[in-house]
Amino acid sequence: MEIDQRARILAILESANDLALATLREDGWPQATTVSFVNDGLNVYFGTNAVSQKARNIARDPRVSATLTLPYRTWDDIKGLSLAARAERVSDPLEMQDVAALVLKKFADVGKYVRDDPLDQLAVFRLRPAVFSILDYSRGFGWTELVRV
Repeated sequence: MEIDQRARILAILESANDLALATLREDGWPQATTVSFVNDGLNVYFGTNAVSQKARNIARDPRVSATLTLPYRTWDDIKGLSLAARAERVSDPLEMQDVAALVLKKFADVGKYVRDDPLDQLAVFRLRPAVFSILDYSRGFGWTELVRV
């Protein structure tokens, strides 16, 4: 990965709040779900209920795909990413603290949505991308660039 590719990927990740996450269901069909996320470099983190369908799907098969598109006014402004990654449940307490700090920084009002549920009902996942596809219509209609991590 070249330095400018990494910079463009990070700029898009840091400008977006949500992504569509595709996991594989037990019957083999993909399931796409919108999740809010934070990133630490190229690693992407999201939280969900520990017994949610996506958590169960990831436990069975950690291969995931995701897409995100930044808000745009015209098609010439379209920028986004798609990625293929392995999802891993975060268990290290220090990493959990780091992720919590990233969430509070990005989503300052998240505290009012946190319930009194025990933390063991929360699963935080790290996506370790293997490949990104950068989408940038300012470079031409449908322009993409495949970047291996």
